[in-house]
Amino acid sequence: MEPVQVCIGFKILRTSHEMKLSPIIAGTMKWGAWGARLDAKGFATNIHAALEAGIHTFDHADIYGGYTTEADFGAGFVESSVDRSAVVFITKCGIRYPEGNNPAQVKHYDYSAAHIRQSAENSLRYLRTDYIDIFLLHRPSPLLDAEEAIGALEQLKSEGKIREWGVSNFTAPQMDRLAAITPPAWNQIECSLTHTAPMLDGTLDAMQTKNTGGMAWSPLGSVFQNSPEAQRLKPVLERLSEQYECTTAQLVLAWLHRHPSGIIPVIGTTQPNRIQELAAAHRIQLDTLDWFALTEASWGHKVP
Repeated sequence: MEPVQVCIGFKILRTSHEMKLSPIIAGTMKWGAWGARLDAKGFATNIHAALEAGIHTFDHADIYGGYTTEADFGAGFVESSVDRSAVVFITKCGIRYPEGNNPAQVKHYDYSAAHIRQSAENSLRYLRTDYIDIFLLHRPSPLLDAEEAIGALEQLKSEGKIREWGVSNFTAPQMDRLAAITPPAWNQIECSLTHTAPMLDGTLDAMQTKNTGGMAWSPLGSVFQNSPEAQRLKPVLERLSEQYECTTAQLVLAWLHRHPSGIIPVIGTTQPNRIQELAAAHRIQLDTLDWFALTEASWGHKVP
């Protein structure tokens, strides 16, 4: 298949797949038992708030809420009466630890074909859907059998239970290991103004080379925490937010959007008004000099 062009905000990401994600992704990790403990109506409210703001992509993982948040979201999705074709569902599998119905005695990773299939079937049932748009291997495992895992994922894809698959938190060499068989369509990584390593260690370069789509968890980093980076960034963010007539949080996400990889922020807020605020970040076109001013403040020194 020839690469197609997918519009992400004001950017064009060249990619070998056809999945169109919204320019901001709504992360659901804290919507349930690990955070706001929303009921079905609360989930429905947030789903509608996201859609009204132009966010149609929702990020999940089987472990969220101690293996409960997918089911809570599914109930909220039914409550919302939103058509399934109007949204994109991402979920992840592979991390196992003692909580809920999981009998594991030690936290570990399981990428056996049987577990990948069982996780996918569970997510389909909990999310009240017939298919998962993007299914990710949550973290790299030293015991990963790439051929077995990819075989299971490709089989699920051939059955129409998942549309695309990818990875999360994989480095460039770890992606190479899979790409020798079949390239992952996506990689969801930690990346932000205060965590710039993927922009420097070859991870995002490798993803662009392989047409692997990128998503960034914790995209606000430690900007709003009591950290040295936050203290250095504060005056620059205040100056630029006034210049761009936006909030500082929107500016931090705009910094990510400026990267040519087209990496998409996964926001974790549980508040409808905050969802709508952050969703507008992709409209900000950050100037090159301002991008480097923020980078310099984060690093605490000029670029080499």
